[in-house]
Amino acid sequence: MDVTKDQVSSLLDHGLYESAQMLGCFLISSTGTNVELSPHAKAENLVLLGDALYGEKEYKRALNQYKQAWQHCKVNPKQNTSTTRSSICITRSSSPNSLNISTINEHELKFKIALCHSALCDNRAALTELEGIPYKARTLRMNLILGRLCRVSRQNRAATAAYKECLRTCPYVLEAIVGLADLGVSAKEILSLFPQTLSRGGRPPSDHFDVSRWLQRYVEAHCCIASNDYKGALEHFSDILQRFPNNVHILLEIAKVEAITGKNEEAILNFEKVRSIDPYVITYMDEYAMLLKTKTDQSKLNRVVHELVNIDPSRVEVCVAFSVLWDRKNEKGRALAYTEKSLRIDDRHITAHIMKGNVFLSMNRPDAAVTAFRSAQELRPDLRSYQGLVRSYLALNKTKEALCVAREAMKAMPQSAKALTLVGDVYFSHPSGIEKARKFYESALRLERGYLGAALALADLHVMEGRHGDAISLLERYLNDWEDDSLHTKLAQIFSKSNMLLESVTHYQTALSINPQNDAAKKGLERLDKQMKGMDPDAPEDDEENEVEDGEGDHEETELL
Repeated sequence: MDVTKDQVSSLLDHGLYESAQMLGCFLISSTGTNVELSPHAKAENLVLLGDALYGEKEYKRALNQYKQAWQHCKVNPKQNTSTTRSSICITRSSSPNSLNISTINEHELKFKIALCHSALCDNRAALTELEGIPYKARTLRMNLILGRLCRVSRQNRAATAAYKECLRTCPYVLEAIVGLADLGVSAKEILSLFPQTLSRGGRPPSDHFDVSRWLQRYVEAHCCIASNDYKGALEHFSDILQRFPNNVHILLEIAKVEAITGKNEEAILNFEKVRSIDPYVITYMDEYAMLLKTKTDQSKLNRVVHELVNIDPSRVEVCVAFSVLWDRKNEKGRALAYTEKSLRIDDRHITAHIMKGNVFLSMNRPDAAVTAFRSAQELRPDLRSYQGLVRSYLALNKTKEALCVAREAMKAMPQSAKALTLVGDVYFSHPSGIEKARKFYESALRLERGYLGAALALADLHVMEGRHGDAISLLERYLNDWEDDSLHTKLAQIFSKSNMLLESVTHYQTALSINPQNDAAKKGLERLDKQMKGMDPDAPEDDEENEVEDGEGDHEETELL
């Protein structure tokens, strides 16, 4: 008995793509069925094989089958372009929208071709196919994919139109809401797209957490993010979380905003809560890795990155996380290679650009770092890219540019102690700006009393002015709340300058107990050791070098033994 389309279609419906593609080869090569087949019927068989190959993620082969099917359709253009489907045809989740097995829909075939191009990262060809589908014939999924591709191609007007059409059809397409907010569409305009029947029976919501109400909060939260109102975004997300406790998606959004605004400890706690609920989540885990890099315990970063690799090594977040890990191990070349790989996967991934800028800065390449941080800024303002730009411009001695960026950060995030500190750092870099720097550091501490970064900066200013006692008093207030090696290192350095050597030793040792890799503490402790032995810590080590040379043969012999 010859193979029939029904048999292949049944396998596809059950998600058995490998079996379907093997059987599909029999279908299109059967002499008994193909001798008298019309071009249109041959096209139907080719589409079924293409669906099987797409399900197997063999996109080039699938594209080839679809294009052959298209050629047959052009030979005999009798296909019914109605979007009506028979009861046999269903939408398959991991393949393009399935076709009615008794007819070919021209527009859906073009959509399948577009999906293959998109999977192969040929966005231009994918857009060409989608734009060839008449406006009225586009389905919800077609509009969503069109919006996504237009966004990637920076065709913002077309992306906005496609996303709006999605929400007119279905207000629960959250990706379209986020896309419109990022494109600068106001919350009021987005909400006006929703059908009036979204509220129960068209009546105003009687409950604060009515269906339409939480969706409204969601819209407003993302519009707040787009306008840099991070405090407002957190308030809206927190309201939604009250209605939907342990909602992984909302917890991730909250953690991301906290990471953007420098609330590192809060962000880490929320990321860890997400992982306790769903240990296989990958979304925003590169953000989590970047936060873990700042912690002294590298074992947690190692564990997280390797768990992510075991889940899906092809995801852009995993590549960025690997870059973070190699950077933490001081393997700058490998770290940079992974940022490049992540950007080849998605050149609009903000965290990848920020990580690339950080790696360039650590490699003393501030010019390249500026380019990377600017790329991140163009996609979305972020405290970390502001900080990177300021550090890069200061390294290039471009104080004016650094000040412009810092003030831009302060304007974007007026309630952020980190942004205020950033402005202070720029003024502190110039002798004539010391008093202004002091005012910004003090303002940052009034706004967020527990912000250690501002306290350390202000302590440096006190030390520069010779007021060591004030610096020590300021930093000692943070000892009970912060187990931080940089805090103890700074105190040790100030005690050393004040000739309080025993206190300095204690704080250096504490810093190294927290972070054994703290180079500043290691070097400081070595200097103190020489001082306490009556040696000049700044004297050249000629005598020691001579001793090494004189005993070089013995040393080699010892190694051999």
